[in-house]
Formats: sequence, C-alpha cells, structure tokens
Amino acid sequence: MSISEILNKVGPSTSSETFTHEEIKLLLAAEGDDKKLLFDKALQTKLAHLDNYVHLRGLIEYSNICTKYCLYCGVRCKNLKVERYTLSDEEVIECAKLAHELGYGSVALQSGERSDKAFVDKITNLVKEIKKIDNGSLGVTLSLGEQTEETYRRWFEAGAHRYLLRIEASNEDLYYKIHPHDAKHDFKQRLSCIDSLLKIGYQTGTGVMVGLPFQTLDDLADDLLFFKQKDVAMVGMGPFIPHPDTPLWQYRDQIPSAEERMELTLKMIAILRLMMPEINMVAATANQTVDPQGREKAILAGANVIMPNLTPNEFRENYLIYPDKACVKDKPDECHSCLDVRLAAIGHKVLYNAWGDSVAFTRKNAPK
Repeated sequence: MSISEILNKVGPSTSSETFTHEEIKLLLAAEGDDKKLLFDKALQTKLAHLDNYVHLRGLIEYSNICTKYCLYCGVRCKNLKVERYTLSDEEVIECAKLAHELGYGSVALQSGERSDKAFVDKITNLVKEIKKIDNGSLGVTLSLGEQTEETYRRWFEAGAHRYLLRIEASNEDLYYKIHPHDAKHDFKQRLSCIDSLLKIGYQTGTGVMVGLPFQTLDDLADDLLFFKQKDVAMVGMGPFIPHPDTPLWQYRDQIPSAEERMELTLKMIAILRLMMPEINMVAATANQTVDPQGREKAILAGANVIMPNLTPNEFRENYLIYPDKACVKDKPDECHSCLDVRLAAIGHKVLYNAWGDSVAFTRKNAPK
C-alpha cells in the first residue's frame, strides 16, 4: 500500500481507527514527497480540530534530587557530578506568579523522583498554594514520577489536574535496556501508575524517547498504538540525546544521527496527530536542542504545547537530563516575546490565559 493510500484512510476532521502496525511502520519510513504528504496531512488535521493555537506550560524544575538511576538520565542518583538542589517554597510560588503575569495559564511542576512523606506533603502544599494565585486561575501539571495511587489522589484533590508520566519505551525488553531491572525500576509498576492516573481522573500524559539505541521501527509503531490503546490526553516525545555521565553513553555510536532522530520524532508526532487528533502534544525542548528550529518543526508536524522554562537561571544547569539543553540561559521575559515572534512566523499563535486542556479529554468527560 502506498503512503497516499494509507493517509487517505483519514480525513482532516476525522481520526484514524485503522492504522495497522505495518502501516505505521511505512509512515515512519516515509521520505521525500511521501514525508511531505504525511506532515501536510498532520498539520491539516491539527488545524481542523485545534486551530492554530499553542498552549504554554510554565516549567518549574523543582528539584534534581532523585532516588532512581535510570541508565539514560543525567540527574540519576548515581551521578555524583551533579550539584543537587531543591527550590524553596517561595521560589516555586514566585515562578507560578510569573507564569500568571506572563499569561501562560498553566504551570508544570517537574522533579527528580522521590516518594517519601516529606516530599509528598511538600508537593501537596505547593499545589494548594499555587491554586490560591488569582483564585485558582492557573492550571497545574505534575511530572513527579511513580507514586502510590493514594499520593496521586492527594495531589489531584489538592488541585493538580494533569500528570505526565512517560512510559519511555512501551516494549518491556527495550525498557530494561534503558532502565535497571530491579525493584526500583519495574515496567509493570510504570504501567500500573499510568492506569492509576487514568482511574483517578487526571488528564494523563505519557511519551517516549525517539532514537534510542536498540530501538526499532517496530518499537516506535507499538509506542503509538500504546498511546491510542490507553486513550491518553497528552503525549510528549523528543529525540534521545545521550548524556556522557550515564551508562547508556557507551552505546552512543548505535543511535541514529541527530538529524535522523529529529526526523523520526516529527514523524511520530505527525502520525499520532492523525491517530488522536484532539490530544495535546508537546513540542519538547529536546527538539530545539538538536535543531535550532526544532520546536517550530514539531508544531508544524502536529504538536500544540510548548513548555517555557521558568526555573531560576542559577539552578537550570543542574537539571540536565541530557546535555547542551536549549534555552538554559534564557530569561522568562525574553523567552515570552521570542515565542510570540517565532510562532507567528509559522502561522501559529499562543492562546494566553487559558488552561489549554486536552480537547479529547474534555469531550470524553463532558456531561451527557
């Protein structure tokens, strides 16, 4: 079957229920005119369902203290070269207030993974304090790793309504090539956490890294089908970037080039936009790290969310999951005006002062 025949299965205003594993693989392998057809169809589909708006989440990197030692991550607890930090309550609230002043509509609180009582209590209180800003006008996304269902429920009841927990790789064998295989890094536990988030009622997000060593097109096709099967509300995907202070660095010669990883990421975004036209998808900072126009390319391929960094600049260089991260030295007000200009240049605009909830989630949960 040709690429055009596969793409003709879905119209701009309808989703595809019929992409098979093999059809997804063909789309992932598309080149030249076929690749352009894919990207054009994805953009048409996004505009038909979501218009040309981009939602912003002010990113607050709360702490780089982590109890896990994932094989790819620069802030893994076994990396002794990292200077550890935790923002004060006042610094977090100031970041959230700045997000409100800039009209971002939402914040995303991210951290290394901890599940001790002190951490859980602290996040609960911080969410409550953020929700006090302008009578709860800020949306709150959390990305704080695996927790118990009770903890997820506490944070939900405190006011968080979106949660991002990347599966990282939906193939269990591949998962254990990028994570240790022990009690702290359990694939089935990761799946259970995603199910708990969905059950509680979060707008649940997940995602994968693209271009990992050992990763195949079969793996990536299965990742997309996994997102569809879980019916998630948001997805974050970005090119894998190896970190020299991690075990996975030794396999850096077995990954595609930066350009190839970027192209694969864009294809993943485009195909998923056709499969799930109303979900939120992040144009990850990793895209811009490997390509100066990476975030814009992701938006044109189907993404609709950007997460400008509001973390105080003095801490950002210590929250490097991967090296050479883009925008580490940018000041929030400069980033704010820069985004407006860059998005306007590609025919998009920021929807300010809005939570930017997933249309798919809102529609699914609307009163009947």
